Amino acid sequence: MQKTDLSKFNNTWYKTGASAFKRLCWYKTNALFFKSSFPFNGFKIFMLKIFGAQVGKSVVIKPGVNIKYPWLLAIGNHVWIGENVWIDNLAQVTIADNVCISQGAMLLTGNHNYKKTSFDLITGVILLEQGAWIGAGAMVCPGVKCKQHSVLSVMSVATKDLEAYTVYQGNPAVKIRDRKIEL
Repeated sequence: MQKTDLSKFNNTWYKTGASAFKRLCWYKTNALFFKSSFPFNGFKIFMLKIFGAQVGKSVVIKPGVNIKYPWLLAIGNHVWIGENVWIDNLAQVTIADNVCISQGAMLLTGNHNYKKTSFDLITGVILLEQGAWIGAGAMVCPGVKCKQHSVLSVMSVATKDLEAYTVYQGNPAVKIRDRKIEL
């Protein structure tokens, strides 16, 4: 029977998309202005754009947000990102218009292949379509698409795509009802 051997781990194939200097500058910026309780939203958006993120209008970024690589991030208009959200984007994360990511939620684009002895890195893009809502403490896994107006409820884990206008709950998240939006 094979065993995991972390000494064989090799992710040299993975490219961050930025130089070591740019990553270092971002890590310091992220620690000072995003992961902290720094309150000035407009400045945070300015810094994200400086580091290569695409950011729409009327975006709200609360304190304590952790973003791995802003150059792999696209945020639409009227997006809310709550306290202590972690966007661990080793791959592209696209957040469409009117998306709400509640406090403590995690968007994880990386994982490991537990079937390989070398525990290889696996990455997958995340897409949150128009009007999706990621509940407090919920987790979106690599390669998942949350379709239009889908809801991932509190503390749930999306391991597969979420259908449009549908509410999901649990670990792994399963469909529990349709989402009906009223005026």
